[in-house]
Amino acid sequence: MSKRTFRVWRGDKSGGEFKEYSVEVGPGMVVLDAIHRIQAEHASDLAVRWNCKAGKCGSCSMEIDGMPKLGCMTRLGDYPENHTITIQPMKTFPLIKDLVTDVSWNYEQNKRIKPLQPRPRDADGEHRMQQDDVERTQEFRKCIECYLCQNTCHVLRDHDRKDAFIGPRFMIRVGQLAMHPLDTEDRIPAIRDEYGSGYCNITRCCTEVCPEHINITDNGIIPLKERVVDRYYDPVKMLLRKISGK
Repeated sequence: MSKRTFRVWRGDKSGGEFKEYSVEVGPGMVVLDAIHRIQAEHASDLAVRWNCKAGKCGSCSMEIDGMPKLGCMTRLGDYPENHTITIQPMKTFPLIKDLVTDVSWNYEQNKRIKPLQPRPRDADGEHRMQQDDVERTQEFRKCIECYLCQNTCHVLRDHDRKDAFIGPRFMIRVGQLAMHPLDTEDRIPAIRDEYGSGYCNITRCCTEVCPEHINITDNGIIPLKERVVDRYYDPVKMLLRKISGK
């Protein structure tokens, strides 16, 4: 066992400050373990959201030394022993208390997305799909909705354009539906106009912080942006629309 020091944000929407705590830590401990020890020994009122402690519920999202991470999956051994680890809440969302933020905006975005509209079944009553088409969207289903990608997205974080862009998590939600081999809903107009695909300039910061290693940018957002470009900005198709009036 050895002692380590942590700078933890304490406060609410009215204000706050970083406070330092020193606690004994052991081999294999993660940041969430240290927070629980701080609660037990120094600050019983320290607010932190957590649940599974296994990296699958997405509850303990926070910023550790300025990087969006899951507290339960960030090992203390990844940092030098004499280094003071700074822990603070996600900056993109309104602060409730200490390390807990209000992420309800994300749930409202999900409500805006139309559900799957499957094509009619075949004559024998079955739905048939190519395996390659099925596998294409399986990656997106791994999302645990930790919202670390939403937190690191500069459109939402730095420019606060929550009014114009639904963020990377919900772009891949739309992609999961738009690329589904059974879906018949025309989602391209909404991708451009309602969901704000044009605001993403593919910095790949969302992909870098995803704890499930989903290739959000290359496999999700870029294909959706390409569909928008093909329809609205392809010069040949633009000419045909002018000629046809459609």
